[in-house]
Amino acid sequence: MVAVSGYERADGTKVRPHTRWAPGARSEMMKVALFALLVVGVGGGAGTAATSSGGGAGQLPKPRTTAVYPVKFPGQEAKQAPRPTPTVSYPIPWDRSR
Repeated sequence: MVAVSGYERADGTKVRPHTRWAPGARSEMMKVALFALLVVGVGGGAGTAATSSGGGAGQLPKPRTTAVYPVKFPGQEAKQAPRPTPTVSYPIPWDRSR
């Protein structure tokens, strides 16, 4: 981080001492943080019995889907919306002279 000491601008505005990120440091820190998060996420639970792929007494059951496709709702076929009918049977002239 760059430390900026206090100073006074040409228009008389006083600037307090502060720190700021160097150019490009914010995106670099984001890349490092994402990489660290990925390493922790991938390597975090590899040794536990519940997440191993072999059979055993400590195994958690694998989830199965209960969905039935295509999804149909009761009364879906009976409620057909009427087709809209046009309210005007003649062409409407639009001014396209612009």
